[in-house]
Amino acid sequence: MSRARSVAEKYIADVLRDRIPTSKLVRLQIERHVRDLKNGRQRGLFFDRKAAQHVIDYFPDVLVGVDGEFDGLPLELPPCWQACLWILYGWKRKDDKGKRRRFKFAYNEWGRGNLKSLVASGLCLYELHAFGEAGAQVYAAATDRKTARLVFDTASLMAQKSDYLRDRLIISKENLCVPGTASKFEPCAAEDQNLMGLRPSFVCIDELHVHRSSGVWDVFYSAMGKRRQPLMFAITNSGFDRNSVCYRQREYSEKVLQGIVPDDTWFAWICGIDDEGQGDFNWEDESNWIKANPCLGGAVQLDDLRQAAKKAKEDPSSLNAFLRFRLCVWTTNFSHWMPMDKWDLCKLRLTYDQLRGRRCFGALDLSTTTDIAAFVLLFEPTDEDPLWYVLPFFFLPKDNIAFRCRRDRVPYDVWERHNLFELTEGNIIDYRFIRVRVNALREDFDIAQIGFDRWNSTEIVTQLGEEDGFEMLKVGQGMGSLFAPTKRLLELVLTQDIAHGGNEILRWMASNVIVQMDPAGNIKPDKKRSREKIDGIVALIMALFCAMAAGGMQYTDPEVSAA
Repeated sequence: MSRARSVAEKYIADVLRDRIPTSKLVRLQIERHVRDLKNGRQRGLFFDRKAAQHVIDYFPDVLVGVDGEFDGLPLELPPCWQACLWILYGWKRKDDKGKRRRFKFAYNEWGRGNLKSLVASGLCLYELHAFGEAGAQVYAAATDRKTARLVFDTASLMAQKSDYLRDRLIISKENLCVPGTASKFEPCAAEDQNLMGLRPSFVCIDELHVHRSSGVWDVFYSAMGKRRQPLMFAITNSGFDRNSVCYRQREYSEKVLQGIVPDDTWFAWICGIDDEGQGDFNWEDESNWIKANPCLGGAVQLDDLRQAAKKAKEDPSSLNAFLRFRLCVWTTNFSHWMPMDKWDLCKLRLTYDQLRGRRCFGALDLSTTTDIAAFVLLFEPTDEDPLWYVLPFFFLPKDNIAFRCRRDRVPYDVWERHNLFELTEGNIIDYRFIRVRVNALREDFDIAQIGFDRWNSTEIVTQLGEEDGFEMLKVGQGMGSLFAPTKRLLELVLTQDIAHGGNEILRWMASNVIVQMDPAGNIKPDKKRSREKIDGIVALIMALFCAMAAGGMQYTDPEVSAA
């Protein structure tokens, strides 16, 4: 007999059949879930339907609403939340000590009014006494105690109104605990003095976007190793500060969902209207609003959104608030530049032998001596082959790779095992190694010119030019030099006239690029705002600068927007 499909499973199926609109990132999480159902066991993962349904059933079976029209009524989660928790709590991992939860970190971004804090409060109570963790330590964390108490006080009121919990928990002003056990639930804030000694089993960080520093996040992130199966649950609206701890977690979440960074411990459910291309959000289209407001028609009313949208349209000063809080758009003048779905269509790869003897242009982007260095070759089209081909090379000091993996949460070690990095001996980049490598490439390819940034490259540039005979071209890093090749590279990607071979490091760097725009609309990569590395893309742009200068191709397609 076939097994009955849960509400969560029906929602997931409807999303995949395009019956329910969602953001691209929510869809990516759902696709990841379905993909892992097929091959997750290869990585020690398995899905526990009972565990998934257990947390969902907890809400109507144990909890009741605490205000408004839902006061005193069983808390029946809407299908969108059931799907989110189904995936988050259903996945487990097997190890030599048995099974444990798969996800240690959960980043959630929903529009205002979509029951975020209510669900967070309910999860705190679930983790306190129903998840099954002995001596559970549950914390509602924030930058200040007043904010931390919002989730805690809602949970306390839920417990007081619940016939089941009222007699099973000791409820006080600063603490909820399970009698006869060490399990407790407390609010805590950055101002508290004893955060470093905590051993959390579950941490709820509400409205992460208002955190001005990473202090609270860092403390609890570092404590995740003190328990066998902890969970750090962050839930937030969108913000505006792209240097904030919240945006860093969102960026990391995007990379996990896109498959750029493999991390089986990281969960993300990011709602929001989608970028239609180069920062263009069609925010007035009501059919998009459900992507940021999955509870539309229930907890979120369409008339309310319409009124807010009308005010935003008539009063430009209200627009950013509407975009952030109601449609989950991070409002800023800076945005990611490369559409990664278009980038992924340019994976065609040619072998060394197929490129042997072809004319190309190179470029060096040298880091500090402890960081990534990049050398990129760009092969120009021929009469027989209209495509540009990219051949990147990346260098990293061997001795600090393990530290970098932990610090940056980037799989440098995996990429090295895939032969995507060339490691130089010691704890600093050996430029002599790079020089030898560049000279070796000349035996296979016709390197017409090598572009360089004068930063940290004087000695090797002199050696390559004066001693080795390469034609070297200094490429300025200002708008005047980089705007044309930056825009041209985007055009080549959008028209699929370039082939990068699917290099994982170059893909990661492409996803990291933030562009700076001047008043005339010209753009160039902005290394300061691109918090992760973009050296390979900068080298590719410099190589394209050389090719455009040599071939007289100083043109762009006016129909392609690079802003």
